[in-house]
Amino acid sequence: MATVVDKASGKRGGQYKSAAALRHPEKQRNSDSAILKKPEWLRVKAPGSPVYNETKRIVGYDNLVTVCEEAACPNIGTCWSKKHATMMIMGDTCTRACAFCYVKTGLPNALDVHEPNHVANAVARLELEHVVITSVDRDDLADGGAEHFARVIRAVRAKTPQTTIEVLTPDFLRKEGAAEVVIDAKPDLFNHNLETVPRLYLSIRPGARYYNSLRLLEKVKEHDPEQLTKSGLMVGLGESRDEVLQVMDDLRAAHVDFLTIGQYLQPTRKHAPIDRFVTPDEFKAYEKMAYAKGFLMLSATPLTRSSYLAGVDFAKLRAARQKKMSNTSA
Repeated sequence: MATVVDKASGKRGGQYKSAAALRHPEKQRNSDSAILKKPEWLRVKAPGSPVYNETKRIVGYDNLVTVCEEAACPNIGTCWSKKHATMMIMGDTCTRACAFCYVKTGLPNALDVHEPNHVANAVARLELEHVVITSVDRDDLADGGAEHFARVIRAVRAKTPQTTIEVLTPDFLRKEGAAEVVIDAKPDLFNHNLETVPRLYLSIRPGARYYNSLRLLEKVKEHDPEQLTKSGLMVGLGESRDEVLQVMDDLRAAHVDFLTIGQYLQPTRKHAPIDRFVTPDEFKAYEKMAYAKGFLMLSATPLTRSSYLAGVDFAKLRAARQKKMSNTSA
């Protein structure tokens, strides 16, 4: 019988994970939140297919970090069974403590100068057609890790030039010129998540600034109009429908091409509580509204995550842009 993983309660097959307090010491003063029972549409089976195990072996070969594991993604079984993995560079420790995030917080180690080659080798062994490269926030670095991102992109390009590259970057807050370093490395898709609506930033994403993140996405198009852009939102944190629609308008004003919307799932009792579970019908309504506002691509389901089946979506996105360009020139 398959085991259902309950990340919110901290249980796995009936056993509590003792590492939760060590992983998030900064959250231990928070009150325990009531755990809402998940609806059927959010229940996932524990991973364990042969292809999943092979992906896990390859990722572990060079001691790589994946956001799939570090962020406790509910889709890890599906993605790894299809050899889709999101590489998380610059370590497993973030300099920020967002209320929604399962990645641990603290003082990171020095950058691994060999990491770009390790990532490129893993991409080659996995025979990836598309790779997503993300990172922790590195506010301790003068450029926020921008040059390291660029080195990873160049290493993958050199090793597997046929692989398309998607980056999911930090906000590079107060790191003048950092974003341009990543943009100039020419990823095929530049992704930065707004995560939530402006009103909730102080409680959910206190180390970030909404308009800085929005400006980052706008800057990509200004610097390289040919580069595709993407952003993501979580819902179920207490936002209103009108606030989500306003974020859509803000993103379109910044010429963002692709938006993902997924249900927020509470990693532990110490993290931000779930306000409610958004229904599948509501996600479908958001999808219709987003296309009406001009997005080339929209992925909106309860289990949608920013890099969920990213290669499939990237192919659709590229095809949608080509179709739009053809219609425009006709």
